[in-house]
Amino acid sequence: MARAIEKITLDPSEGIPFDLLDLSQENVRNVKLGVSIEDLADDIALRGLLMSLNVRPKRNKDGEETGRYEVPAGGRRYRALEFLVKQKRMAKTEPVPCIVKRRAVTSIVDDSLAENVHRLHLHPLDQYRAFQRLREQGLSEDEIAARYFISVATVKQRLQLASVSPRLLEFYANDEMKLEQVKAFSITNDHARQEQVWDTVTRSHNQEPYYIRRLLTETAVRATDRRAAYVGVEAYEAAGGVVLRDLFEEDYWLQDPALLEQLVFEKLKVDAETVKAKEGWKWVHEAIDFPYGHTCGLRRFYGQQAELTQEELARYDALKVEYDKLDAEYAEADDYSEETEIRLEELGNEIDQLNDRPYVLDPEEVARGGAFISLGAGGELKIERGFVRPEDEPDTEGDESDVNDGGDPASDSEGDSINGKQADVEQPEEEDDEIRPLSDRLVEDLTATRTVALRNVLASDPAMAWIAALHVFVLQTFYPYSSDSCLEVTVQNTTFGQTQGLGETPWAKEIEQRQDAWGHDLPKNPDELWDFLVALDEASRQALFAHCVSLSLNAIVQTWNRRSAKIAHAGQVARSIGFDMVEAGWTPTVDNYLGRVTKAHILQAVREARGEQSAQLIDHLKKQDMAREAARLLEGSGWLPEPLRSAADKAPLEDSTAEDVDEDMIVEDADVDLPAFLAEGAEDEDAVHENGGCEERPHLGAAE
Repeated sequence: MARAIEKITLDPSEGIPFDLLDLSQENVRNVKLGVSIEDLADDIALRGLLMSLNVRPKRNKDGEETGRYEVPAGGRRYRALEFLVKQKRMAKTEPVPCIVKRRAVTSIVDDSLAENVHRLHLHPLDQYRAFQRLREQGLSEDEIAARYFISVATVKQRLQLASVSPRLLEFYANDEMKLEQVKAFSITNDHARQEQVWDTVTRSHNQEPYYIRRLLTETAVRATDRRAAYVGVEAYEAAGGVVLRDLFEEDYWLQDPALLEQLVFEKLKVDAETVKAKEGWKWVHEAIDFPYGHTCGLRRFYGQQAELTQEELARYDALKVEYDKLDAEYAEADDYSEETEIRLEELGNEIDQLNDRPYVLDPEEVARGGAFISLGAGGELKIERGFVRPEDEPDTEGDESDVNDGGDPASDSEGDSINGKQADVEQPEEEDDEIRPLSDRLVEDLTATRTVALRNVLASDPAMAWIAALHVFVLQTFYPYSSDSCLEVTVQNTTFGQTQGLGETPWAKEIEQRQDAWGHDLPKNPDELWDFLVALDEASRQALFAHCVSLSLNAIVQTWNRRSAKIAHAGQVARSIGFDMVEAGWTPTVDNYLGRVTKAHILQAVREARGEQSAQLIDHLKKQDMAREAARLLEGSGWLPEPLRSAADKAPLEDSTAEDVDEDMIVEDADVDLPAFLAEGAEDEDAVHENGGCEERPHLGAAE
């Protein structure tokens, strides 16, 4: 005989005056999370109570109802109502909708726990769609944020999901896509491109958000680019440029590089004309970038500081006397004096202002000279002043070779030529697993970088610079048929402007700063140079000598210019002054090495520096991703490509087997972080608002 299905009976709802309700002490929620009680009270005042309280009648020892009720479930709503009563915004006798549970089938703790555990949190996609409907109903982003006690940025981020293809949103709704991936797609409104990228990444090993963003922006220019910083995003948008904004990463890209370049050149031209007219130059050349050594063949002239007036001299002397006296007294004092410290700083600043007077250029030199205008690393205007072309030089009697041309140390011949010969064009590498020789152009660029760094170190070792120069002189005097020296002393300054970014290296900048400093100190008239050098102190004379000698050093490896003996001598110089490219600050990057070699070379570098296990982490990646991750893995390893290694660096690698290298390196792998897309990342926690038990809580399910 079939059993009858037992019907359930729901507890009735009653309106119970608030002053007859007491919060149960067995409510399981004790930790404060989500929306504050005050905010929840404001929400109840706005829209009323959306969910009834769960109450039980209180009974006396005989089991009879006392007329009062305890609240085991809905404690936050109870406290919000209590807050409204205290503010006299609600009467204490106001009836509160309550579900009255008189049958004690489950305990108070059981009911309280069930209400919190069984709650299903709002999916971010549902929240986005709800916000979108509110916008359509006329609410602003600020009003939505205020109404749901969240930030305006959160509302904008949710509404930004409207830019994502409906097809991709369905993938997200069905847990086939993670929230972070959806956020990555929201940077563009191009649904077709979004779907194309999604189809690409689903077939790839790498589906990380950063990779999606990179694919969507691979033809765009990041807003931090110096060109964007120079023009300004507002000007770019005013010219009709489209900006891709990532509200989640607070980043954006300029989608039209051609328009940006046009705006840069237009603005540079205006700035160049302004500088030319304001300062009186004969010519001003403008470019986003000039090749390293673009001032080859140009004479550089420098200004002179204006002489101090009698009043300024008297002021300087008085300040110096006061400073020296106060400094001496303070040095002997036992206690710290903030007043003295402040006064010393004030005196020092005023003395520095008198010393650091601006340099004034000769108007006649300016009228025949020119300047170069380009962009600095941060988008600021970079102006190099005071260059005279040979055709603009005034006619002078005598041998023109006696004139000190004051050329820039970092100079280059016109175009992509080296020592008057056309530079080789770097050919693309074949993508296979074979270790092929490095390209001629890359070897040349790497050794050019090493040469600049070696020059910089040689300049700081005057004693060795003397020996290096003496070595050349002795060779030319006693061994006329030998030229085994890397110093091209006449003094000749060999240039290599084809290496991109060389002028931005710290070594090139130090050389440029040193050249400018000496240029300001040397006499303007070359006829006065001899007396200047005779009067110079020995330390300064040696430093000047080392600087001049260092600029003649040439250790570039070029296939068309066989100089093996000179390159070997460069190694001797490097060992003698303790030169090392790692200590000098060189590190492999995508631009200077890893992006310019084959995948086999990249893996070889990681294997040598970090071991076989690290190489295996990235061996499945595409070349661009492999190069980027290899740069991260090689950071701080001290690894150098073969052209940058000294003889001491090369010997251990040549004498050891591959097995030895891998075995030694495996220990280091424990300290190597996994690439971002190989490690498990924490999912984004999106909170949702509660009224009646639904509070801001992390959304976990959709991202797993």
